[in-house]
Amino acid sequence: MKFKIFLIIFVFAFSSASANEKLNKVLQELQQIKKDLKTLEKAVYSQSFKGKKDKQSSGSLEGALTRQLVKITELEEQMQKLTASHEEVMFSFEQLNERSNKTQRDNELRLSDLESGDTKKIAKRNKPKRFPGTDKPKNLGTMVTKKETQKTSSINPASVVKIEEPEAKDILPKKSPEEQYKFATSLIKVGDYDQAELALKEFVKKNSKHKLAGNAQYWYAETFYIRQLYHDAAAAYLDGYQKYPQSSKGPQNLLKLGVTLSELGEKDQGCQMLDGIKKQYPKAKQSVIQKAKYEKKKYKCPSVG
Repeated sequence: MKFKIFLIIFVFAFSSASANEKLNKVLQELQQIKKDLKTLEKAVYSQSFKGKKDKQSSGSLEGALTRQLVKITELEEQMQKLTASHEEVMFSFEQLNERSNKTQRDNELRLSDLESGDTKKIAKRNKPKRFPGTDKPKNLGTMVTKKETQKTSSINPASVVKIEEPEAKDILPKKSPEEQYKFATSLIKVGDYDQAELALKEFVKKNSKHKLAGNAQYWYAETFYIRQLYHDAAAAYLDGYQKYPQSSKGPQNLLKLGVTLSELGEKDQGCQMLDGIKKQYPKAKQSVIQKAKYEKKKYKCPSVG
């Protein structure tokens, strides 16, 4: 249904002949994503009915979904460029984008049921770091939270220990930041998460002040989440939340931080992150708010709002 709406908006916004070529390309990509999402949805339902909790299968589905989300993200950026001078169409696009995110949320809800939640095989824990709402740097298993301190200003970046990884050398092409970002996210689309991790890390390091840095940091964290490396993912989401609190991915960073902490067995801290989304991001999209509400129910958080 959302793809039909996309078509209507595009026909309305880009009737001129000069935009036809770009429009047709975007429409073709949308049709391909539509087919891929249908295939993915069938796979998700199939796993749900079988009642299996196969971590490898879950990771595969999560990866497939993420690749589709990257494609959608790229198309959204293209559409924003094409409709920059059309305020009315931009408003319509924002409404449409929320519907697209709702579809994403529904698929994520099904996928989350397939995750085994086995945290014993996760990589060793990092050194103590400070999460929102804590007074001192503490291990994930001993953090004490305070609702009144759930603010970005309460986070001390100096207390976060960087993830030790091999240096990314000459991974990104020597092009514009936009082209580098496109290249880095394309690695997620093809399932090369190891290289995507390094490329996105390099992008953020070289373009820390660029408008796409916050998005790149979020996708960097996603490369860990897809591989169920929840501790590394939590550290990366926190880094994005600290450095780019005003990024469009700010609410998603806090959401995924809450989910990964909960997956690590730190339910109290995870619930606090989920509960803080509406307070810190009152204008967050409803799809994010509803996803947080679902996760709070899933992890049996004390308050569900």
